[in-house]
Amino acid sequence: MSENKTETVAAAAESNDNPKAGVDFIRARIMDDNASGRFGGQVHTRFPPEPNGYLHLGHAKSICLNFGVAREFGGMCNLRFDDTNPVKEDTEYVDSIREDVKWLGGEWGDREFYASNYFDKLYEYAEQLILKGKAYVDDLSADEIREYRGTLTRPGKESPCRDRSVEENLDLFRRMRAGEFADGEHVLRAKIDMASPNLVMRDPTLYRIRHAEHHRTGNKWCIYPMYDFTHCLSDSLEGITHSICTLEFENNRELYDWVLDALEVYHPQQIEFARLNLTHTVLSKRKLIQLVKEGYVKGWDDPRMPTLSGLRRRGVPPEALREFCSRIGIARSDSMVDYAVLEFCIREYLNAHTPRAMAVLDPVKVVIENYPEDQVEEFEMPWHPEDAAYGSRTVPFSRELWIERDDFRQEPPKKYHRLAPGAEVRLRYAYFITCREAVYDDAGNLVELRCTYDPASRGGQSPDGRKVKGTIHWVSARHAVPATVRLYEHLFSAENPNAMPEGQTFLDAINPDSLREVTAMLEPALASQEVGAKVQFERVGYFCKDKDSTGERPVFNRTVGLRDSWARQEKKNA
Repeated sequence: MSENKTETVAAAAESNDNPKAGVDFIRARIMDDNASGRFGGQVHTRFPPEPNGYLHLGHAKSICLNFGVAREFGGMCNLRFDDTNPVKEDTEYVDSIREDVKWLGGEWGDREFYASNYFDKLYEYAEQLILKGKAYVDDLSADEIREYRGTLTRPGKESPCRDRSVEENLDLFRRMRAGEFADGEHVLRAKIDMASPNLVMRDPTLYRIRHAEHHRTGNKWCIYPMYDFTHCLSDSLEGITHSICTLEFENNRELYDWVLDALEVYHPQQIEFARLNLTHTVLSKRKLIQLVKEGYVKGWDDPRMPTLSGLRRRGVPPEALREFCSRIGIARSDSMVDYAVLEFCIREYLNAHTPRAMAVLDPVKVVIENYPEDQVEEFEMPWHPEDAAYGSRTVPFSRELWIERDDFRQEPPKKYHRLAPGAEVRLRYAYFITCREAVYDDAGNLVELRCTYDPASRGGQSPDGRKVKGTIHWVSARHAVPATVRLYEHLFSAENPNAMPEGQTFLDAINPDSLREVTAMLEPALASQEVGAKVQFERVGYFCKDKDSTGERPVFNRTVGLRDSWARQEKKNA
């Protein structure tokens, strides 16, 4: 499937490359290894994020896969922080990663590790490679190394430093560690093959000088190992059996194997799978950092961000993300998944597990002229019409109400079953009302609807068998709680912001309408909801109470609509 081809919900569920019926290729590989006795029938995986940013949806796929596989096969999964670059890493990111993995259901017990745990051992391994004549210290600059490496059609050229003696390399490497040299003055490279068809194998860098304070080791080190050197040896030291990586590391597998074989240490199996690509989304950590640092969003947990903290703040339940990862499956080739698949999973879970309440997002006042001015009634309404376990709440009713502006038309189209002059509708759980007059201001804006009610229709029941097709929600104006409601759309209007026309970047695809704030009127029971509480605003969508809420002013974020209105609009525009 091409990168630009979008999967439907059904197609996404069928996108696995399954060598065995109902089993993806990674689980099939593990089953084969267990059957052959490889690794003693053990399964030990790891999730190894670099703490240089917040986790996103792509990481969710990896978390669900690594922790899920370990759980399914009775094994273990480590949480390991790949903290080999002190310039970009921070304890803030470590804390956020730990919180996100727990939230998504990852359990690692006492198996929280850091690449920095192994710095001493990794240094020993590097010296062993030098002593074996398989590594050397190079004086070339980064640009020179890049030039010497060659291309896919042109073999590389050996560095003038490649034939240094073991003694000289060992002396220089120890002096690198002692801090005698400036950043970039020397690197340690593996001595492999400058003519290899795999560019990764053309004497890759193993260590570089970096005079920077590390968030865990402080200033103990001024040389730091590269990811490809650290990753395989960390796996080996932890006894990992199956090192599951995304597809961009496929070419690096040869180096993974070379390092372990050269050092003659325990050798896990690296397996690659296709990373997640999602429409209207960027999942590049570099691009997400740019969005945060340049102020295009309001932090890593902005609900428009595809970060796990942003999704959590938006009200996405972890169960829905796990179902999403299960539904899209594990494949060997890249594809683009429609954002509607994620919305479907969120909506499906929230529909079954979320209470209902009434909120009016674009209010217009209704005055019931024949209802007593000082009278207030209370109606008992279920929190969930299909699950009595949620209980009920009491909702006040009075002469003046708020309803959605869109629930009235002066000149209604055909099959319009809401309010219009002379039309009758059912107020949810309350009464039948009939519109008698619409009041407009001098600018032609609708200000108020004058209506009457049928006292015999209490509870929304027809007193004489007449049929009323339309049912709308409402909030008592006297008891309404004003709230800020944030309505989110895709952060990017382009289906694939990673593949913009020439001369444009992903920033040119930012949707100016990705956030819209409105003042809504809520029924009183919603004011007491805790931060993080999820609720369906009836006929509107699913919402989550935000941490910005105050006692006087609750704030709710829209998690997802009742239907995929964005996809419908795109189809209409096509």
